[in-house]
Amino acid sequence: MSDAGTAPNSSVDEAETADSAVEAAARHTPRGLPLRVENLRKEFGGITAVDGATFSVEAGSLTGLIGPNGAGKSTTFNCITGVHDPTAGHVYFQGEEITGLRPDQIANRGLVRTFQIARELHDMTVLENVMLAPRGQVGESLVRSVLPGLRREVVEQERELHERAWETLEFFEIDHLAFEFAGNLSGGQRKLLEMARVLMTDPEMVLLDEPLAGVNPTLERKLLGRVHDLREDGYTFLLVEHDMDVIMNNCEHIIVMHQGKVLAEGEAADIRNNEQVVEAYLGETI
Repeated sequence: MSDAGTAPNSSVDEAETADSAVEAAARHTPRGLPLRVENLRKEFGGITAVDGATFSVEAGSLTGLIGPNGAGKSTTFNCITGVHDPTAGHVYFQGEEITGLRPDQIANRGLVRTFQIARELHDMTVLENVMLAPRGQVGESLVRSVLPGLRREVVEQERELHERAWETLEFFEIDHLAFEFAGNLSGGQRKLLEMARVLMTDPEMVLLDEPLAGVNPTLERKLLGRVHDLREDGYTFLLVEHDMDVIMNNCEHIIVMHQGKVLAEGEAADIRNNEQVVEAYLGETI
């Protein structure tokens, strides 16, 4: 009788202590590790671009992701941010699984990215590009935009966004281009504009996909300086970049991919002295 009497209580206890979906996901993204990629795999037909990649990114860090062409870096970015659906594996952000979500859903959670080729709106001014970026603008509602009683809220928010947009342009030192059409900017200026747009979304973490490609040395220093300023303010960055000097001199932690896998992780000194990395990618001069 004692066994029969205790069985129901045992099942109740198990139900009460079972982890919720959020709690279960949080085990994969411990506090201080906002992004966790686990056994990520992406196949295109018979080609495996990412093959079981697993890594995490520490909060407030500037982490580098490197590897030769075809190593799977950009595909990994695309799987993390919803551009591609992974074939297998999981992506966790801030304690929630985001695997397979749409890019806009992931961005609305505070995980945003830049692209190798900046994607500005050519026929809009720099200021308009930046003001368009923030999420949840009340002016997106047709009713609020046209009805006199509700229009005031739209006007007030646009005034606030206008002020914030100017501050952001000043931060990236492109406020003098505010009324220039974005399509007329140089490659480096477009990279700065893209970073300004990203900042206007209030992100918690930013994935930078070769932000310095095609940027002259002066703008490169400016962009890196702004990234470091933002990191000191608590932003988290994952950076893909082919310039090894940039990676080695700026990133606290470096992840090396090779043939779709994570080959090595560590600080710059660890990566420089890793024989597998030297053999597979970096060369003996690194």
